[in-house]
Amino acid sequence: MTRWPVATAALALAALALTACAAPAPAPADPGSAGQTPAPAPDGSATPSDTPVPDAEPTCETILSPYVVAELRALNWTPREDPFMLGGTPLPDGIQCVWGDQTMASDHVQIYGWAPVDEATVAKAQAALEAEGWVPLEEEGVVYLTENPDFVVMADSEGYGMTYEFGDGWVAVSDTKQGLEVIQWPVG
Repeated sequence: MTRWPVATAALALAALALTACAAPAPAPADPGSAGQTPAPAPDGSATPSDTPVPDAEPTCETILSPYVVAELRALNWTPREDPFMLGGTPLPDGIQCVWGDQTMASDHVQIYGWAPVDEATVAKAQAALEAEGWVPLEEEGVVYLTENPDFVVMADSEGYGMTYEFGDGWVAVSDTKQGLEVIQWPVG
């Protein structure tokens, strides 16, 4: 009787089918993604491993949480890179990104930026912005400068519009104060 080859073939097919149902093996690391970090949880929380590599150059993708970049890309949004402006003061080593649908004119965008800055430039720019009606805030040791609430076009849930956050040797900007939470560029 020659049923063994048929039974062996059936057993091999069953094993192959079971293997196909198993969880896929992890994808090999993409060599082009070296230095990139895993996305944080959808709640926006980050862990120390979620921050970009400090020796990398800031880009529209690297200054943000990888999760946020993925969400923006899922909307088919792309960034337009602009010079970083601290009020009327250009900061040439910084980056300001306008994320949106670049194929059409729209005011439905999100703005994120980061730049290194010295104390003298900060003091001068803060004084100029405050003279224009921007409002200084300090929360938990962090200094912010937010646009005059009378002129806010797009506000976050706390009523803040465009806001700068100042750190030790750096400044970040977003079109809302809450938007600053997703900027994760190294700040030290």
